[in-house]
Amino acid sequence: MSEATAPGEAPVLDVNDLHVAYGSRTVVNGISFQIDRGEIFGLLGPNGAGKTSTLSAIEGLVAPASGSLLVDGIDVRRRPLEAKSRLGVQLQSSSFQAELSIVQIAELYAGLYGLRLSRAQISEGMRTIGLEEETSKRFKQLSGGQQQRLALFVAAIHEPLLLLLDEPTAGLDPQSRRGLWRRIEHLRGEGRSILLTTHSMEEAQAVCDRVGIIDHGALLTLGAPAELIDRHGKDPRVLDVAHGDVTLEDVFIGLTGSEFRD
Repeated sequence: MSEATAPGEAPVLDVNDLHVAYGSRTVVNGISFQIDRGEIFGLLGPNGAGKTSTLSAIEGLVAPASGSLLVDGIDVRRRPLEAKSRLGVQLQSSSFQAELSIVQIAELYAGLYGLRLSRAQISEGMRTIGLEEETSKRFKQLSGGQQQRLALFVAAIHEPLLLLLDEPTAGLDPQSRRGLWRRIEHLRGEGRSILLTTHSMEEAQAVCDRVGIIDHGALLTLGAPAELIDRHGKDPRVLDVAHGDVTLEDVFIGLTGSEFRD
């Protein structure tokens, strides 16, 4: 579990009354949460709930209509380059150059962050993610799980304080998914903070210290998975969808509804 941010120390991420709008349509409607140092925080919500827009605002890709975003105490809007230097980002669909080898990708992205890695350092990095035997392969030759492990390595290559992971295990088989979980937990053990989005309640319950459930741009509830089950376990909406003991998925569906989302 995470070590709480020390008194007087800024949280790694402070989202306060965030609003994001596209024209007249508000997609994030006043959400607030913090992420402590060494914490894995899961942002959960149905399709169209506002997760991606929240991540985009944190990354500085979308300008909020109002509210504040601080990364390590740095205002994302006023000092975007300083804030971004503290972030690492892994998208759901990795878009590395298909013809480049693993080593070339590592060297390229290290260079973008002003780092020079020796071949020995890259080899050691590949060993930590189980790709030491694949370094000569081109990106397009890797399996989906291998591509995601490489993407996570690249996202953390400059040792950022905060990693943003957008559905990092989507489409992976159980073995690859568990391998990514171990890697994420290892990064937390190194002192990184992690904000991830996922549609897997099993994943959220297994790796997240705390989760926030959002829908229609609003934060519905926030806390440790076990706390949310205890807090909402007697809610009639949750009991109506539960099969046996209440799970985090029951809480999620009870609060956000059973309707299909596109």
